[in-house]
Parts: sequence; C-alpha cells; structure tokens
Amino acid sequence: MFSDKANKIFLEVINKYHEMNTVDQPFTNLYDKDTNLIEHLLYRKCWIDTVQWHYEDIIRDPNIDPVAALKLKRQIDASNQDRTDMVEYIDSYFLDKYKDVKVQENATINTESPAWGIDRLSILALKIYHMNEEATRTDASQQHQMACQAKLDILLEQRVDLSTAINQLLDDIAHGRKYMKVYKQMKMYNDDELNPVLRGKK
Repeated sequence: MFSDKANKIFLEVINKYHEMNTVDQPFTNLYDKDTNLIEHLLYRKCWIDTVQWHYEDIIRDPNIDPVAALKLKRQIDASNQDRTDMVEYIDSYFLDKYKDVKVQENATINTESPAWGIDRLSILALKIYHMNEEATRTDASQQHQMACQAKLDILLEQRVDLSTAINQLLDDIAHGRKYMKVYKQMKMYNDDELNPVLRGKK
C-alpha cells in the first residue's frame, strides 16, 4: 500500500537526519528522480519537514540573538515555500498517474488532495519520532514518560487512521469514485505585487 511506502521513507529520512542532528548538514536524496520519482519526492518532502521541525525548536530559544532569530525566520519562510512546492510536485505526480482514469458520473471530490494528506503524514512521523524520544528519556521523571507514552499511543493510532484514509483516497481516485482537482498556491505575502509592504519598498 502507498502509505506503507511513505511511512518507511519518512522514517529513513528522520533517522538519517539524526545521524548528524544539525540543520546545516548537507542533503543527499537516496532515491533517483528518473527511476524512483515518487520515492524521490517523498524523501525530499520529509527532509524539508524535518529541518523545519528543528528550525522551530531553535527559534523558540528565549535567549536567541535577535539578528540570528531574524535570519532563522527568513529560513523558516523559505522552508515553508519549499514545503508547499513539494506538495504541488507530489500532487502533479498523482494527476499524471491517474490522468487516464474514467471518472464515474457520481464521483465526488475530497476535502484535500492526496499530497496534503501525505504532508500531514510526514509531520506525524516527526511527532511520533520525537514523542517516542520523550517517552523513553532516561533523565525524565516517570510521570513525564507515562504522559508522553499516552500521547505516543494516540499518535500511532492517528497514523494508522491517516494511512488508511490516504490509501482509500488513492484507490477511489484510481477507480474513478473520486476525482482530483488541485488549486495551485496563491500565497500573497511573498509576492512583490500582492504584499503591500513589499510593493511599497519598490
């Protein structure tokens, strides 16, 4: 099933990142774009999410230097754009894959595209990894460990449910029971013409 593949790749990414555990480490995609396109996209998507997860940790340091914080805020903004771009690339993959499917007359549209479900699955993989770290911390109190284990159990259940929902959505699309309709991003705050602050700087 597709979600099994995605969850496996996400864990590969997170484990790879934590070998060095620094946001400045170089990135190498383990999957070739020409021969394993969807795997390539999933790996890149989760790497972006993983780095941003740690950006968000760093910027919450109450003693962070203001200049460093501003620089990091710009990096987070760029990462958010990369994240959204990757979602669109993944949706483009599915649009191409299912372009010849005959859509049934009573087919319905989903509340989100497959790639946005996959986006949530990637973030969920990070939540599970880090909540497991907290649940097994030897320097934490037993109360802390138990509270985090309870949260981890819920996250694991959520992953099963979300994985199932994504698999069902893709199966529905493949058989014409649902159809994809993707709206490209229309972010305004990065656009020199649409953001009045940026427009005023010209």
